[in-house]
Amino acid sequence: MTPAAGGGAQSPRGRNRLSPYRFVVAFGVVSLLGDFVYEGGRSITGPYLATLGASATVVGVVSGAGEAVALVLRLGTGRASDRTGRHWAFAIAGYAITMVSVPLMAVAHAVAPASALVVSERFGKAVRSPARDTMLAQASVDMGHGRAFGLHEALDQSGALLGPLLVAAMVAISGYRLGFAVLAVPGVLALLAVTRLRTAVPHPEDYQTVATAPGRAPAEAGFPRRFWLYAAFTALTMTGFATFAVLAYHLQVNHVLSAPLIPVVYAAAMGAAALAALAAGAAYDRLGLRGMIVLPVLAAAVPFLSFATEPALVCAGAIVWGAAMGIHESTMRAAVADLVPAARRGAGFGTFTAVYGLAWLVGAGVVAALYSHSVGAAETYVVAVQAAALVAFIPLWRPG
Repeated sequence: MTPAAGGGAQSPRGRNRLSPYRFVVAFGVVSLLGDFVYEGGRSITGPYLATLGASATVVGVVSGAGEAVALVLRLGTGRASDRTGRHWAFAIAGYAITMVSVPLMAVAHAVAPASALVVSERFGKAVRSPARDTMLAQASVDMGHGRAFGLHEALDQSGALLGPLLVAAMVAISGYRLGFAVLAVPGVLALLAVTRLRTAVPHPEDYQTVATAPGRAPAEAGFPRRFWLYAAFTALTMTGFATFAVLAYHLQVNHVLSAPLIPVVYAAAMGAAALAALAAGAAYDRLGLRGMIVLPVLAAAVPFLSFATEPALVCAGAIVWGAAMGIHESTMRAAVADLVPAARRGAGFGTFTAVYGLAWLVGAGVVAALYSHSVGAAETYVVAVQAAALVAFIPLWRPG
């Protein structure tokens, strides 16, 4: 890591060797490597489970359960991160769990162990994410939360684009197992990068320009009404949003695309997510939550495109799906950082994403089950849920 130069004020106590801007970029590189691994793996999880004998409902439940673990368990890890102030310990441990779980999928020969590793990888995300986002929020006080989280998400999704492309090449050469095994290399690089960043920036709380009490949040403090309104709107949008594993399952069992092309489609989705995250972050700093009104519209379009049998339509569906994810991931973290007190950010991130994750668990399972019955049933359900989400958005249109 290089000494700080430009991009923000130095730590008031001089304990950090990177400026806030460079810290955000460096953490973006760590996340790029991390996403290279777990998004590379996720791009073939649905088809891989299908080859092991899993049904569409099983794929939907497993992927939804993984997302729920990744998001709901942040209720505990976020509060623990706030209470102890050991944000780096949580971040590094979480990355380690994920970087080990994904390559091990190469030696999972049945649905049960493969499903356990899917959930384990997501557990690693639950451990690290509230702590990581708290540190990013500390560094983004001056540069703007929307800009910081948008930039970080764009770098993050760049890894999510590259990982599936490498996996696609490995699947074409030797099948799914090599696709998982090769991800051990970027996994090691991610762990080296995050430990080096910890050495360069041991105290990200020093970046904050306002007085806070890091690591000692008042347990009785609640969250404002607008936080819960935003959480309710997000929950509704996710209740009608399929996981990519279900979309990929459709491509596999209906032979819409060959196996090596499925992760390429996922890479396109992640590229769309990266671009959408940058745009959404900038829009959030200007418009606040108003920019989120596009999400129900995007989500409603996904099943009509992604459950088609024409390659052009499913590719368009993947891009729309990825754009929606990029908007969610960048704006969600920026909004929570603004809506909750600084000393409660870990708990705020954990609580919000728990709501998000439970809703997605329900949505993934319902969409998969309805898809197993008929594509039309899944489409009707998604449209109805997203219409309700638009109604829930009305109170958020007014500035907070």
